[in-house]
Amino acid sequence: MHVAILSARSGWHTDELRRALADRGHTCVLAPYEAVVARIGSGTDDGLRISGGEAQRPDAVLARIIPNGSLEQIIFRVDALHWLEDRGVRVVNPPRAIERTVDKFYTSALLQDAGLPTPETVVCEDFPTAMAAVREMGDVIVKPIFGSMGHGMVRISDPEIGFRILRPLEQSGAIFYVQRAIDHGGADIRAFVVGRQVIAAIERRAPDGDWRTNVSRGASARAIDLCDRYRQYAVDAATAVGADYAGIDLLPSRDGEVYVLEVNGIPGWRGLQQATGVDVAGAICDLLEQPAR
Repeated sequence: MHVAILSARSGWHTDELRRALADRGHTCVLAPYEAVVARIGSGTDDGLRISGGEAQRPDAVLARIIPNGSLEQIIFRVDALHWLEDRGVRVVNPPRAIERTVDKFYTSALLQDAGLPTPETVVCEDFPTAMAAVREMGDVIVKPIFGSMGHGMVRISDPEIGFRILRPLEQSGAIFYVQRAIDHGGADIRAFVVGRQVIAAIERRAPDGDWRTNVSRGASARAIDLCDRYRQYAVDAATAVGADYAGIDLLPSRDGEVYVLEVNGIPGWRGLQQATGVDVAGAICDLLEQPAR
């Protein structure tokens, strides 16, 4: 099998995927999204190719980070993944799952529709409505609709501070994503799902004085075994967004409830692999060899 790994650049994750593919006897090319070329109306050559050297149609595509760009660039990159999939190329994760998981509103809505517990959330464009949500909930997290690794997240428990934070966002044309803060004691769980199975899980604990549990921001990680309920929540969350593999953030609260917080459809796994020893790239490549569900 010839696999194209589409990414913004090479790095630890792409190196792991290339290693895992080579271990299984597959060839691969690492290419930026700018290397994708679509040909229409040229007869038998119609379709998408990955340029660079001899352009060729991959048997499968591993879609890693979709880099920032203009609106036209981002739409074309995702459309190209759709077209590849429509023409029989296995794309992991599927473009539909990527579209759903990069949008926190869409993810939260799908989790709710699937009957999964997720924190109370208000999403709107209207400043007065956003401020009303801050006052009503009392302690909230304001997040960007698009974002990862905790960037751009702000915790607000004072309406006056909320006013000072939200007013500039209104002027910049931002969408307000206001989510009730959950008292979680500074720890959450990242479960890694591949092919409807949890292959590894870690507890992430925030540094002293911080409520954000991202390993990239200095949180510690330790391997844990999930109970059946948590494991099922993680699998159901990945299924709800249509992801072949995903990082699922579970937030156990002090009152005993657990919330499905986010689903990452282009997840990193370096901290999780270091803590658990699980070969995540190998599991993803094994999944790539299986028929699509």
